[in-house]
Amino acid sequence: MHMTESQPLRTQTTGLILAGGASRRMGRNKALIEWDGQPQIARVASALRPITFEQLIIANDPEPYQFLNLPIIPDIEPGWGPLMGLYSGLKAAHGEWAILVAVDMPFLTSAFLHGLLAMGAGYDVVIPEVQDKLHPLCAVYRRNACLPAIEAVIKQGQRRLIAFHDLVRVRRVDEATLRTISPDLRELININTPEELRQARRLLR
Repeated sequence: MHMTESQPLRTQTTGLILAGGASRRMGRNKALIEWDGQPQIARVASALRPITFEQLIIANDPEPYQFLNLPIIPDIEPGWGPLMGLYSGLKAAHGEWAILVAVDMPFLTSAFLHGLLAMGAGYDVVIPEVQDKLHPLCAVYRRNACLPAIEAVIKQGQRRLIAFHDLVRVRRVDEATLRTISPDLRELININTPEELRQARRLLR
């Protein structure tokens, strides 16, 4: 069994923080919303830090994120949405594996992300699936397999973040398995509106 087929290690894993997106429904930049004393994006970065050897921010406007002192990667071709964000992040990543996370997931923990990583052996994508809904913005991707697959679907003009899954080996992690690493699955909660933000703050208390 060669190295890439075994369990991903911290020394082989890049964290990709998807900070793009217009935050229209929130009415302000979600990445900078104060959450338990720090900006949301800083919380996400600190969840990635113990399990990745580098963290990259994917954003077309670098200005708001300079304070984190992390590399900021723009989309290779803007206007394509999260699939291009993942592609651009994987191109810039030095790890064989990458964990892609959205910036609006305030309950992310290192333990949950490590649990997903630990399921990577023999697969190219590890993605949570809860009630028939996939979570590609909190998922693990193997760089060498995913890059050519994403390139192929982009050439066809496809934009969905899961458009390339038929071309790679995907492990969809079911709810029962996910609950072994997160009993209430709160890590997968994301926040798009002021109302969702209020609900999440209540949950935090």
